[in-house]
Amino acid sequence: MSRRGRVTVGVLVGVFVLFTLLGWGIDAYTDYLWFDEVKKTNVFSGVLLTQLVLFLVVGAAMTLVVAGNLYLAYRLRPLLRPHSAEQATLERYRMILAPRLGTWITVTGLVIGFFAGLSAMGRWSDWMLFRNGGDFGTVDPEFKVDVSFYVFEYPIWRYLLGLGFTAVVLSVLGALAVHYIFGGVRLQGVGDRMTAAARAHLTTLVAVFVLLKAVAYVLDRRALLLEQHVSPGLYGAGYTDVNALLPAKEILAYISVVVAIAIIVFSNAVMRNLVWPGVSLALLAISAVAIGGIYPLAVQNFQVKPSLAEKERPYIERSIQATRAAFDLEGTEVSKYQANTGRPSESLPNDPSAQNVRIIDPQLVSQGFTQSQQSRGFYDFGEKLDVDRYTIDGKTQDYVVGAREIDDDKLTAQQRNWINRHTVYTHGYGLVAAPANKVCGTGLPYFASGLIGGGEDAGAGACITPTQALEAEQPRIYYGEQSTEYAIVGQVEDGRNVEFDRPQDASTNSGEVLYTYTGEGGVEIGSFFRRMVFAIHNTESNFLLSDAVNSNSKLMYTREPRERVAKVAPFLTIDGDPYPAVVNGRITWILDGYTTAKTYPYAQKINLATETRDELTGTGSFALARDDVNYMRNSVKATVDAYDGTVTLYEFDDQDPVLKAWNKAFGGDLLVPKDQIPTALADHFRYPADLFKVQRNLLTKFHVTDPRTFFSGDDFWQVPNAPDSPSDGYQPPYYLNVKLPEQDESRFQLTAGVTPLNRENMAALISASYVAGQPRLEILELPDNTVVPGPVQVHQRMVNNYGISQQLALLTRGGQATVLYGNLISLPLADDILYVEPVYVRSSQAGAAPLLQKVLMSYGDGGTYVVLEDNLEEGLKALAELGKTGAPTTGTPTTPGTETPGTTPPATPTTPPANVPPGDISTELGAAAAAVDKAIADLRAAKQSGDFAKEGEALKALEDAINRFQAAQQNNASPSAPASPAPTPSG
Repeated sequence: MSRRGRVTVGVLVGVFVLFTLLGWGIDAYTDYLWFDEVKKTNVFSGVLLTQLVLFLVVGAAMTLVVAGNLYLAYRLRPLLRPHSAEQATLERYRMILAPRLGTWITVTGLVIGFFAGLSAMGRWSDWMLFRNGGDFGTVDPEFKVDVSFYVFEYPIWRYLLGLGFTAVVLSVLGALAVHYIFGGVRLQGVGDRMTAAARAHLTTLVAVFVLLKAVAYVLDRRALLLEQHVSPGLYGAGYTDVNALLPAKEILAYISVVVAIAIIVFSNAVMRNLVWPGVSLALLAISAVAIGGIYPLAVQNFQVKPSLAEKERPYIERSIQATRAAFDLEGTEVSKYQANTGRPSESLPNDPSAQNVRIIDPQLVSQGFTQSQQSRGFYDFGEKLDVDRYTIDGKTQDYVVGAREIDDDKLTAQQRNWINRHTVYTHGYGLVAAPANKVCGTGLPYFASGLIGGGEDAGAGACITPTQALEAEQPRIYYGEQSTEYAIVGQVEDGRNVEFDRPQDASTNSGEVLYTYTGEGGVEIGSFFRRMVFAIHNTESNFLLSDAVNSNSKLMYTREPRERVAKVAPFLTIDGDPYPAVVNGRITWILDGYTTAKTYPYAQKINLATETRDELTGTGSFALARDDVNYMRNSVKATVDAYDGTVTLYEFDDQDPVLKAWNKAFGGDLLVPKDQIPTALADHFRYPADLFKVQRNLLTKFHVTDPRTFFSGDDFWQVPNAPDSPSDGYQPPYYLNVKLPEQDESRFQLTAGVTPLNRENMAALISASYVAGQPRLEILELPDNTVVPGPVQVHQRMVNNYGISQQLALLTRGGQATVLYGNLISLPLADDILYVEPVYVRSSQAGAAPLLQKVLMSYGDGGTYVVLEDNLEEGLKALAELGKTGAPTTGTPTTPGTETPGTTPPATPTTPPANVPPGDISTELGAAAAAVDKAIADLRAAKQSGDFAKEGEALKALEDAINRFQAAQQNNASPSAPASPAPTPSG
């Protein structure tokens, strides 16, 4: 290569390295500024320093081993080589390598060391746990070793063993190549094919490899407790492993040591050739197949399989106990619940638990929140709202809550320029809450907080009952689930505020209030240097050129609550459903953090993404990563202040050894101790949904603690599919503030039903709650001698009921609307199960929101007593009335057991029992028909005007008019009258 070419290549390489290092440096610097903002620089420095040390130590060790063996191979080269065509060919390579051999060896070693160092950086978490892990206080049932060895130490030992194998293999290959090039190993010519020095060098490396294999056999013995071996499909060492494979691996470890010694001795001191070393390796391979493969296979086939249940019984018991311990299932309380399948009692309307059933569905009502409480088109509440509880005037009840945030995708084209997106539309405003068990006449919730502007939103006056106790003193939301863009705040131009705060008059949607951020959040970017850094980081020149960025400016980035917590606590798995709450006058995001492990002995391994997926995953809740874990604790409650972005990590499980290790790794003060959690915050803690899904799914099998019963699988359960749409996935659990049977008082708890394996009837109800700050899992198990319908069966029976299907068909308005079903809630009461399912109607008009129009309820066996009423209170009264008279719901219920699982037959309207002949319409019937016509006209006018609230009112009036018309038909019916359909709106 010419001198100019070398200079060109050097310049290009230099530029590449410069920009690579510059990009890495800027990323690191901006990360440091972010951690400094949240006052968690110990996390940044701790992780970075650990990664750097691992990179240097592992990289240097790999470089020294590989480069040292390459150099040793060169030093052991023969000074005289026999003449041959092969050596003549190799001479040209020697001439190239020899003058700069040190450089070649150094570069090769550094390249290998660099990639080894990069791989080591990814093991920073294993190293931190290795250095800081303590005891679990629990030993494994086979080796009697504390579980901490498997969780904290085993992963790093396995990684170091892998590094050792890699270093030896690369050294063997590199040394063999050097020996060959410099004549230590020859394929042609007279005399030995390998010099004594080359033979000693290479056989020593092979012996080291075999010694590492002996260490691997020792670790493999422990690894048997982590792998899937126990029948049926359980983890840990089974009968064959304990009685055949464990001894086999111990024998193979000793054989490996003997073979390693034999390789060195026979090849260098006795035989001085490679025959006996080769024989030794062959014997090791044969031993591995015979002792480690054939013998265990024979034991499995001839001893275990003929009496599998008996042989595996103690190991099944080990797996059951370990799984229940690893996923905190040991304290699960199981109670028998006898569903009487009888009549609804007269006291049903006064039952506090029944009165508190949630009928506002957080997913379906989200669009209604957005359209009625947004005031401006760019406000949004997300795809799914959240459920929390508040105590007002001494009464605690559920509320559906949502944070009014700015959705950048809804900004108009004019509003999407850089200035508006990043300096004007910077924050949302207010937490909107509504009681979960009430609905107003339009189908909208009763909004209780978060109102802006004039105090009432247009068209929704009757649906607003402001509650001052739910209002936040600081309602602005700078950090939220939809805060995906960075924001530049704190700037004041000529004394003017520039940030859009809220409409001045929400009722007329006119005027606006401007604001300037005054909180502690954000990174100061007033200096030219920082503006330049962030201009490069964001590839945006406006940081340097725009007047909107000045000496008062702060930059907010990484604003989403899950991202902020995950960055502050990278060792946590964050629950997929953060929720906002008003705590001490401030809007606070509350998140649940899990510590997990993959190496808890004998515990069942699960995939987090698979076990937490249900009908709502990805719709307002985040899907968890596809991590395989066999230990899980809800060890941390994290909060993010919506105004200043402060991240606080509260220790929730103060007995978790994994959390203690992480806290120690980061200086011991990363977490706020559990006894310092503010009471106002603790009042809003709720049992996390993702942990509950994992525990619920495990309890479908591991509620069985008897090994024989577990082996047969006769008492296994399964999670039911979504009742209204079984093909969409599993039914999500639901939050309720109720008192279940066997409980002393009402609790805010997460509840779900399970069905027997491959059947649809109800097997048990599982609930999770906090009692005195401690998690509690409870199972209400239904007796095997009764058949209580499950969620899918209940939904099918209710919607196929003769009278109910007729009413549901009217809600579709002749195909102009769609009926949607909320979450079917199964609430066990003292005598029987109450089923409640909200019914929403969504107009075919573009952008129309679902409105809650009816509540579908049943009691008992899910078919005999069914009502469809306007609200929860009327539904409970109607059920009580049916129970008083003993009369079943009008119509013929579906015969139990005739439904096809996985399908929901559509509701089909039926002809009214009798109608009045044309020309003989009474005054009452004529008035009813006129009312229907007027309601249809009002509905059309509301749709054309786009008035959301009026459309709901018109829809309600239409339903009342149709009911009045049908009643008039029956009052004026004639036995010989020909049938004619009831009037149907045509849109």
